[in-house]
Amino acid sequence: MDFKKTNAPTTTVTRNLMDLCRDTNNVYESVSIISKRSNQIAVEMKEELSKKLVEFGANSDSLEEIYENEEQIQISRYYERLPKPTLIATQEFVEDKVYYRNPAKEADRKL
Repeated sequence: MDFKKTNAPTTTVTRNLMDLCRDTNNVYESVSIISKRSNQIAVEMKEELSKKLVEFGANSDSLEEIYENEEQIQISRYYERLPKPTLIATQEFVEDKVYYRNPAKEADRKL
């Protein structure tokens, strides 16, 4: 996932709860969906960051290490500036980009 292209805000935004529960008709279900998606995004971001930082895993003490540390700092700062996973997940939910289903509701419809 390209986190750069998301239009999620980088700071906290006050939201109308009725907008969040328009599809599910239940605020708690909406929050649960958003939290699960947020966890997925956080795992993806952590894996991507770990892959980039593994390249700097050398155990050498030299002048190159200072330069490598600077690159590590730049990568870390980039990820710190990205919107938080909860903000990205909430934005995706509001824009109807999140697929979710409730097996309990599907079972009730079949009866």
